[in-house]
Amino acid sequence: MYMRDFIHLAGTSLVAHRLRTVLTSLGIGVGIAAVVLLTSIGEGVHRYVLSEFTQFGTTLVGINPGRTTTHGTSMGVFGSERPLSIEDAEALKQLSFVEAVVPFVQGNAEVEAGNRRRRTTIYGAGPQMPEALRMRVNSGAFLPDDDPTAPRALAVLGSKLRQELFAYRNPLGKRITIAGNRYRIIGVMEPKGQVLGFDLDDTVYIPAARALELFNRDTLFEIDVMYRSNVRVERVVDGIRRTLMARHGREDFTITTQEQMLDVLGSILNVLTFAVAAIGGISLLVGAIGIVTIMTIAVNERTSEIGLIRALGARQSQILGLFLGEATVLAAIGGLAGLAMGLGVASLLRLVLPELPVHTPWIYVVLAEVLAVVLGIISGILPARRAARLDPVEALRDE
Repeated sequence: MYMRDFIHLAGTSLVAHRLRTVLTSLGIGVGIAAVVLLTSIGEGVHRYVLSEFTQFGTTLVGINPGRTTTHGTSMGVFGSERPLSIEDAEALKQLSFVEAVVPFVQGNAEVEAGNRRRRTTIYGAGPQMPEALRMRVNSGAFLPDDDPTAPRALAVLGSKLRQELFAYRNPLGKRITIAGNRYRIIGVMEPKGQVLGFDLDDTVYIPAARALELFNRDTLFEIDVMYRSNVRVERVVDGIRRTLMARHGREDFTITTQEQMLDVLGSILNVLTFAVAAIGGISLLVGAIGIVTIMTIAVNERTSEIGLIRALGARQSQILGLFLGEATVLAAIGGLAGLAMGLGVASLLRLVLPELPVHTPWIYVVLAEVLAVVLGIISGILPARRAARLDPVEALRDE
């Protein structure tokens, strides 16, 4: 059998049953579209979360009170004999590789300015926070380098809170009341937006020592250390551990590097992407079953044709290739249609829901089409083998 005869026979069969061809290809197409769309959303979420973390830089180390338990969670204040203190943060500044140290305290309180009041997040921080977390002051200045244990009652507003409390008036130099305590505003931050659900614009920044007193706490929520980019993270962790153990007498704290956080997040998000792709794979399985069914019907309908071709000298391998080729073409056409549908819906989602992170790497597009072709080959094996094994004489008798 010549190649042109092979193509003619396969093409004639597919064109002769147009509706069946379209519906069978559609089954694969829907599955491919689902895989492309779901993996695009999964990859988009993956990139979004990682970008949210890395926007603060990749040379950060977080220190929390309490040792990590065997279950992988921090015991916090309840697992620590000695809490993290402002003095601990000051001691870490003496390390040679450290560029910035930021003590953090977080809480929630009511903020009042004139006749306006609003409950919002209060961050107690150190003066090096903008440098460490890549944040900028829009007007005024950030918290000054006061005595860390007895700082002045100064505050810096997030951009959204500034709008809520002062509208279009200049807040610099004005007084606000936080949980009954008066603070003078010295700065307003540039808009930062939401980071993993936390609105950094709807907040007030005050000195960490003041926040400890405000929320009646004896431990910092966290200490963030920014180190020089040319220093190995292992050296940074070792230096922090030795410094704090010398002060605490034991390792009653947890050190988490940015790399560790990104590795854990990456693993979780990779599982998420795989899971949503597996959900789309269920649709592909349905499409593959459709190809098996249609090709089996085609073999039954063309039994006499197969007998004639065999009688004219066609080998079993050629009959096998003929039906495998038809199944592969069906799957390939469905795959291309599915890619068009998946990419189209993904583009539409980006337009309609710009907040939803959707990203389709070209490797996914190529793999999806390859997957469709492979499924077509696998789905056509049984019907093709059945056609190839038909006895020519018995097949010619079939009407």
